[in-house]
Amino acid sequence: MNPKALLFDFDGLICDTERAAFRSWQETYDAMGQTFPPSLWRTMAGNAHGEDLAASDLAARIGQPLGPRALDKRRQRKLELSQAEPLRPGVADLLEQAERLGVMCAVVSSSRREWVHPHLSRLHVRPFFTAVVTGDMVARTKPAPDAYLLALHTLGVSPNEALAFEDSPTGVRAAADAGIDCIAVPNAVAFDAAYQGASQQVTSLTDFSLDALSD
Repeated sequence: MNPKALLFDFDGLICDTERAAFRSWQETYDAMGQTFPPSLWRTMAGNAHGEDLAASDLAARIGQPLGPRALDKRRQRKLELSQAEPLRPGVADLLEQAERLGVMCAVVSSSRREWVHPHLSRLHVRPFFTAVVTGDMVARTKPAPDAYLLALHTLGVSPNEALAFEDSPTGVRAAADAGIDCIAVPNAVAFDAAYQGASQQVTSLTDFSLDALSD
């Protein structure tokens, strides 16, 4: 397969903000004398409503709702940790390969524009992307395929002309339901997630090469 377009998830795939999110919740649970369960994290990963899931779970454990101050502190901690996260290994090289070979690239994320765009600028990769599709641009976020379908339409390519990269089972399902081959690239807090529907799984994007596909 020689794809015309590469479609990248953002959180956990381009930059491991998922590790930052996990740690921010882990610290929040610890501060309240609780243990943040990996099983809960697996339901949150790639889910636009992950904060609601964790807040509800922690509230049930401590017997009272989390107040605005606790939630704001958790969000600020996630932002602080995320700002320190670099590009994941192999991302820059793959984007440069795509540019050299004339392969379009797009970001396909469930996160909102105001989260994704500043990070792309901070990481100096925004110019590589022809399109950036975020969760506030579609009616349904992943695991629904809406964001991927919008990306395909924006780029003017068919599903069999694109290749997606995802770090969560939720994202893999979204890509698969849009008819797109998807390569799973687990993040640092994937905890042995099962990537059903992925055509391939690699440790990092350093293990994938567009040049090799062209040989």
